[in-house]
Amino acid sequence: MKLNEMLLPEFDQEMALTRKTLERIPEEKFDWKPHEKSMPLGRLAGHLAEMLGWTGETIRKDSLDLAPPGAPPMRPAVVKTRKEVLDLFDKNNADARAALEKATDDHLLKSWSLLMGGKTLMTMPRMVVIRNFVMNHMIHHRAQLGVYLRLNNIPVPAIYGPSADEGQM
Repeated sequence: MKLNEMLLPEFDQEMALTRKTLERIPEEKFDWKPHEKSMPLGRLAGHLAEMLGWTGETIRKDSLDLAPPGAPPMRPAVVKTRKEVLDLFDKNNADARAALEKATDDHLLKSWSLLMGGKTLMTMPRMVVIRNFVMNHMIHHRAQLGVYLRLNNIPVPAIYGPSADEGQM
């Protein structure tokens, strides 16, 4: 079985669960955060939606420089409504899935680098980047968003099993 064929079912499941969580974000609470050091809810939701875009970029490019020399640094996506979050997520999901479908084993095993100001921060196979720095990273932030929902009395969706709000998945 090809690497992308092994990854796509998990990818599809995690993206469906992430979208299910994003569908519940309350627009009136976009500025809310549980602690002064925490990201505001709207920024966290936007981060989840934009992070998915890293998949296609990881497959199409050999590296990403967060602050390329002589150019402005990357800026986070600014989303102001649930619809904007979901539209960005859906766009990035379609792009990511299409890129994964076309990716060969050889390409997924080639090295990819993250840079800052032209200096390499890390280099690893694309497959590892997609699993760790996209999917696992998204799962982490999706869980944070679930806590934000709970603290705002918004029903938390069932993810890997029932939640206190949903008895079934």
